[in-house]
Amino acid sequence: MIEKKLKEAFDPYYNAPLEVWSHFYTLCDEVSYTKNEKIKESGFRAKYGYFLLEGVVGSFVWKKNNYACLDFFFEGDFFADDYSLTTGLPSDLELIALENVVALQISKKNINILKETPIGKTLFLVGEEQDNAKREKQRMDLMTQTAEERYLHVLHTRKDILKRIPQKHIASYLGITKQSLSRIRRKISCPD
Repeated sequence: MIEKKLKEAFDPYYNAPLEVWSHFYTLCDEVSYTKNEKIKESGFRAKYGYFLLEGVVGSFVWKKNNYACLDFFFEGDFFADDYSLTTGLPSDLELIALENVVALQISKKNINILKETPIGKTLFLVGEEQDNAKREKQRMDLMTQTAEERYLHVLHTRKDILKRIPQKHIASYLGITKQSLSRIRRKISCPD
């Protein structure tokens, strides 16, 4: 039951009744994307928010002839181009399926319908707070930790990441080159 998956994903932040998630689900469409397909392209306005049922999605921006990876989303994650969805402006963010993906898609119009209800306002506020806290932590880690420390953190929190995401995207997410990532991986697997 998808409503239950929605509830379980959000319960750690706010325990809303199942009926709320049943209503949320009625405002969504199930969509599929194939591996490497763009879910949202750079230079366009975001029209939808998503809840990931299957697969992995990456958020990227184009930087110096290459993609820079900003984040990864896995099953049970909500994701969107938040800047564009909130402002209504185009953005440079791209959302790309890194595996075959199945997701719930909710339109901006239906998001606004939910935000007009008291519980909807609460859910979106809590969601925004959690997202802001996560991004702030990522920025602090990028500024205060070594690449090796960041890699070890990713490895301990998402063990499946190495099997599911190409090395070039992991390196980009960590802010290092593929070669630096290879050195770190060798050092960790063969400590002195």
